Amino acid sequence: MELFVFFCSLIIFGGFAMMPLARRAGAPFLLIALIIGMFLGEDGPGGILFNNFGLAFDLGSIALAVILFAGGLEANRAIFRNAGAPATSLATIGVLITAAITGIASCVLLDVPWLVGLLLGATVASTDAAATFLLVQQSGIALRQRLKDALLLESGLNDPMAIFLTVSLTTLVASVQQDVTGDLLSLSIFLLKQAGIGLVGGILGGRLLALILDKLFLPLGTYPVMSLTGAMVIFAGVSLLGGSGFLAAYLAGFTLKARLHRPIDRILDFNEAFQWLCQMVLFLMLGLLVTPSALMHGFWPALGCAAVLMLVARPIAVFASVGWMGFTMKENVFLSWVGLRGAVPVLLAIYPVISPGPISVGFFNVVFVIVAVSLTVQGWTIAPAAKLLGLQPEKQPVAEKKAQAENSPA
Repeated sequence: MELFVFFCSLIIFGGFAMMPLARRAGAPFLLIALIIGMFLGEDGPGGILFNNFGLAFDLGSIALAVILFAGGLEANRAIFRNAGAPATSLATIGVLITAAITGIASCVLLDVPWLVGLLLGATVASTDAAATFLLVQQSGIALRQRLKDALLLESGLNDPMAIFLTVSLTTLVASVQQDVTGDLLSLSIFLLKQAGIGLVGGILGGRLLALILDKLFLPLGTYPVMSLTGAMVIFAGVSLLGGSGFLAAYLAGFTLKARLHRPIDRILDFNEAFQWLCQMVLFLMLGLLVTPSALMHGFWPALGCAAVLMLVARPIAVFASVGWMGFTMKENVFLSWVGLRGAVPVLLAIYPVISPGPISVGFFNVVFVIVAVSLTVQGWTIAPAAKLLGLQPEKQPVAEKKAQAENSPA
């Protein structure tokens, strides 16, 4: 036990210690965590054999729920007023367009049946909240607030659509394999349940959690833990009812911050720290799960799919869904480029592998390559892209500056 604790703690401690180095080098920190996991895996010097896809999916889902809850806590009402319409359009119409174009390209490049190709497109269609939250903050770029809000809010809202498409197409692939006609009506009901129950459960759960925390008088250090465990109750409860637990976790964090009357600083700090820990553990685990030597089989077709996703599918989806919503041409180009893929697509790729049907581990490997390319190319170039496009925050009105100066302490 002591040896296990020593090595696990050392790996996580060392990973956090490398964050300043990653920031100076401009490298995506999550990519470094992924590489450390691969280094410790069966093909690396660590030699750790980990191939339990079911356990990885369960643990990854919990970590993602924590990350989304923390992301909701960091948001506020202004983000929905400012960027609710474009973020929702990107999270629905944008995801559908991205999945369709990438899926068609996958059919050609990977020579797979069209349903399997569309399943791959659906798996990588959503941007990743953990990667987007982290890399936008890490890059240190100053963006116009509406543009930044749209990016962050989209990444928190598009998971239900991606999950619906992945689960639906996984069912259809298995149905075709068994010569059973897919029930499109039941799939539509599934989508409504995921979004509806997730929306209602997240908002009501967040309100109830805020009410409980306001009524209880406990040691100050216990409120952050209660908020996190309460969020996990909401996540799991909504999932058991057939809704999107991920959407509920994000909305619970958002609602808690809006409704809580107690000082929220301790809760924010605690959940930010736990969010970082979950991101580190999640990407280390995914790095352990993959077998690097197996990635070379079908590597070039997977690279082609990544290129189509980044250079064709995402830009078309952005211009079609929000190109007419008041963003400038440069901002639309930036939105097109910062479509970061991260843990969510890799987790979704596990689902078809562990489900009955013809999908093998090779499917997971292709998605892993696409995500690694996205994190490397797009994650490394966020700041240079913003500078190249000349994106700057909106200038603060002179009257507002004067008012702030008069109200500020001497």
